[in-house]
Amino acid sequence: MRNILLISAISLLPGYLAANNADSLQVQDTVLSKTLSEIVITANRYGTVGINTPEAIKVADELTIRENQLRTTPEALSISPGVFVQKTNHGGGSPFVRGLTGNQTLLLIDGIRLSNSTTRYGPNQYFNTIDVFSIEKMEVLRGSGSVQYGSDAIGGTIHAFSHQLRTTDDPKWGSSILTRFATHGMEQSLRAGINYSNSTMALRSGITLRNFGDVIGGDTTGIQYPSGYREFDYDLKGMVVLSPKTSLTLNYQDVSQKNVPVYHKVALENYKINEMDPQKRKLAYLKVDHEIDKSIIKAVTATASYQHSMEGRNMQKNGSDMLRTETDKVRTFGFSAEALLKTSEVWSGTAGFELYNDLVNSSRIDKNLTSGALTEKRGLYPDGSTMTSLAGFTVNTIDLGSWIFTAGARLNTYVIKVDDEVLGESKLTPTALVGNMAVLRKLDGASNLFISLNTGFRAPNIDDLGTLGIVDFRYETPNFDLKPESSFQYQLGYKYNARKLRGEIYIYRNQLYNLIVRKRVENQFIDEYPVYQKENSDRSYIQGFETSWDYDLTDSWNMHADLTYTYGQNLTHDEPVRRIPPMFGRISAEYNQKNWLMNIEWVAAAKQDRLAQGDKDDNRIPEGGTTGWSIFNINGSYNWKFITIDLSLRNILNTDYRYHGSGVNGYGRSLFLTLGINI
Repeated sequence: MRNILLISAISLLPGYLAANNADSLQVQDTVLSKTLSEIVITANRYGTVGINTPEAIKVADELTIRENQLRTTPEALSISPGVFVQKTNHGGGSPFVRGLTGNQTLLLIDGIRLSNSTTRYGPNQYFNTIDVFSIEKMEVLRGSGSVQYGSDAIGGTIHAFSHQLRTTDDPKWGSSILTRFATHGMEQSLRAGINYSNSTMALRSGITLRNFGDVIGGDTTGIQYPSGYREFDYDLKGMVVLSPKTSLTLNYQDVSQKNVPVYHKVALENYKINEMDPQKRKLAYLKVDHEIDKSIIKAVTATASYQHSMEGRNMQKNGSDMLRTETDKVRTFGFSAEALLKTSEVWSGTAGFELYNDLVNSSRIDKNLTSGALTEKRGLYPDGSTMTSLAGFTVNTIDLGSWIFTAGARLNTYVIKVDDEVLGESKLTPTALVGNMAVLRKLDGASNLFISLNTGFRAPNIDDLGTLGIVDFRYETPNFDLKPESSFQYQLGYKYNARKLRGEIYIYRNQLYNLIVRKRVENQFIDEYPVYQKENSDRSYIQGFETSWDYDLTDSWNMHADLTYTYGQNLTHDEPVRRIPPMFGRISAEYNQKNWLMNIEWVAAAKQDRLAQGDKDDNRIPEGGTTGWSIFNINGSYNWKFITIDLSLRNILNTDYRYHGSGVNGYGRSLFLTLGINI
């Protein structure tokens, strides 16, 4: 019944509203729907108007994230249509895009790959290593990204952008401070920032301190202990104008999280301690932008980056005197250069190349807590492994007025070296050639129809090739003979953007080949865990339907509704694809008048009982599947001069619920209060 109500409420809304709306195109300044008129970057690597971009792309901006008091970067994606956010633990958050997540969904920040050579298959916590207070917006490109950005974008691309810097004619200082508190001690956060600009430079910096208490679930869950953790972040971004046509940008980010528990391991797998400590990421990059505006080349950009991630894991079983400490470090150097090309109003494009190099260091120490003896062992990955990627790409657009054509291609080659102390040295050199194309037809001044074709790939990484140890509920052993995964996705899309009504509808199908999957080794166990090994063996497809609509009832009232349905089938084993999200959606009503804003939202997900065998083996998924649920939230905001107050009441009915595949339940009835001061 809940499924029927959800479909009916959302699918009937656009038709009713369209019958009462025939107004001209206008940029709307509220909610996520303004994406249709915004300039988006991720689809082509250069700015294009959202409604004229033949891709499914949405923007979540800083204002929307703040008003909804979304706690982390992954949780901020939960209001983006088509994105389902699974949480293995409270310090994680893995976005599913068109049924895929982990190393099959590409993560970027400011055009630089966050996904690296140890990004895991399935849900992970990496997107939570971006401080939500340090970003200006996020773009979600569903079903595309391999041509533009390379490996891993089989399901899509999620791109976070730090705050854009702007110069001012006169010297200008600014500062801000933000505090947030939640009931039951679930959050205490402090963010302080300062910025400066003049005619030749701009600077912005910030520091974040956060303490998250254990999550309090709904009416039957209560305290989920242990699930809280601590976080300390800081960032610095500066821009210098070297000449009227040349600028230099430097950005540094540092995120550090301490004692991040994996709750379901403690609750379900007899662990006394199972936590990530520390969970860190550092990023520094230098970018040069230069306008040429001569002949075919209009501008060039070059970016050099350094990124270092660290994940420590502490594990101790109940009744055991052995504490295992695993540490994985990944150092990534990156360089990219690209040119913006344009000959006329008809043709524009970009072309360039990218180079990334990863060095992986992995270690393990077992400590006997009784004797104090330390034993060094092989880490989760072969220590000293490297992965190098070199690629050339081009993306092009031809705009003929009523018709827009886009096409692109990428050639990507890899050198992967894995030197295992037991199994010896292995070297792989996979290569991938991918392309995309789309045709968009402008039907009138307010609507477009398009069809797009995208091929994608995912190169086997060091996590695929060299993992040896406990992963989730299994013990995994290495396989050094893997090939790239590949995909072919086609979609039909419709976009409508008028003065009062804006909306999108997408239908897609994604064919997946040579999938790298974990296969159980029959009758083998290590440390009481069943043994698995990865191999290229499966062929699958995922198809679905996505729609999102907004309607302005008046200048002050806005209605929003979205719905996502995903269906996946593994053709090799004649069973569902693993971890497919249930049908889910959101309906909200927002009132915005002068300094006041208030919205009430209904968020719902259907039951998911189409389970693969791997889902049935996963202790995070209840027997028979994950129960459907719906919750109500109320958000309010008030601005007075330089002070902003945000208040959110979550899960008003105190419903007990869980996002499918998560290891921790969602918030019970709780209150979040944010006070912001900008001077």
